[in-house]
Amino acid sequence: MKQLLFTFFLCSLGVSAQSSKSFLFNLYGGYTFSDKVEFDNSYAKVEDGFEYGAGLEYFFMENSSIELKYSRLDTKLPLYGPLGQQLNAGDDKGAINYVLLDYTHYFGTTSQKAQPFLGGGGGLSILESPQNGSGTYFAWEIKGGVKIKTGSPLSINLHAYLQSMTAAVGNSYYWTYYGIVGVSDYVSTYQFGLGASFSYDFSK
Repeated sequence: MKQLLFTFFLCSLGVSAQSSKSFLFNLYGGYTFSDKVEFDNSYAKVEDGFEYGAGLEYFFMENSSIELKYSRLDTKLPLYGPLGQQLNAGDDKGAINYVLLDYTHYFGTTSQKAQPFLGGGGGLSILESPQNGSGTYFAWEIKGGVKIKTGSPLSINLHAYLQSMTAAVGNSYYWTYYGIVGVSDYVSTYQFGLGASFSYDFSK
């Protein structure tokens, strides 16, 4: 009898796990604020702008999901010299493309109309620069917000996010006991943003 009850319990967990799995298609839009990047004798800016994209989110547990997401920020990338003069005036349009794999955890129960969430992930950024063409770099983000459900497969997410991109910008050389050693120099962007997404749940 105990074995039968235990088997029934495991089957119930399996059915519950199967029913909690779902796919969502997300459309993103948000406003990303600017950031300043310091170099040795100059600095650059990533200007603020509208960021948009889409993602496919998979719930492998009731309150936890992974998402493959693409977003794009069309922006300006002015470069300034030591005296503060812009070195690329009239040729500073660029873009940052993010391809990220995110994990998100939703708090509360799925029956709630509003569910807070936290998440983050990593992946690649593709920088389209007016001077250097395009380059691929490491990127990550963290996010938090609330999911607002409706009586249909559609829901709305309101969230804040912090995105970062790290790129190599050259080399520094140092005298050591073993001779001259070259070390790659890296800079990172840190851009905060506010946004929303519209989600469609294919399981409903």
